[in-house]
Amino acid sequence: MTDDAPSAGPAAAGEDPLARRLRFALEADRLKAVLRRTRLVDGSRLENSAEHSWHVALLAVLLREAAPPGVDHDRVVRMLLVHDLVEVDAGDTFCYDADANLGREARERAAAARLFGILPAEQARELAALWEEFEAAESTDARFAAALDRFQPLLLNFHGGGGSWLEHAITRAQVLRRMDPIREGAPALWPVVLDVVERSCQAGWIAPDPSGAA
Repeated sequence: MTDDAPSAGPAAAGEDPLARRLRFALEADRLKAVLRRTRLVDGSRLENSAEHSWHVALLAVLLREAAPPGVDHDRVVRMLLVHDLVEVDAGDTFCYDADANLGREARERAAAARLFGILPAEQARELAALWEEFEAAESTDARFAAALDRFQPLLLNFHGGGGSWLEHAITRAQVLRRMDPIREGAPALWPVVLDVVERSCQAGWIAPDPSGAA
């Protein structure tokens, strides 16, 4: 936890701990209104960030045998439940949009300071530390969590007939770069990634790389 991590904050200073926690829960409800670029498998609509967070946390439970040795599965689930909360303020940034990603870190850090600062100080530090750990992606737990965060939209795009890959003409090289953290964070899933990418290329859902692309 860094020295500039969010504290309780003046806006919540007069509230008792229960009131702070309930206010945080209500703020988190706003994540249901933040739309991502990934469609549901049935293609009917875009998923929202709250649905994504739940789905990735569920994958952490279902795919625990794919985790590297030493992963603390309870911590991973908690990490995934909070990893996108900053999008309440910062919004979702499409991973393949380079321009939209400019300034993303600053936006999300400002959001973390406000949102986690609603909570009582000890709980604010605990949840903010999980968010920071996920962002840094240096611990074994965080790398596994990050791998699942990349793996979930891969599944939705593939089983949804191309999804955002097809809509935005995403190339094979772009998908593989985006999926690369899975190689180390959840190596047991990497063969699945390669198979999905190959089959999606054959189906025309992932665009071919331009000539001479690395």
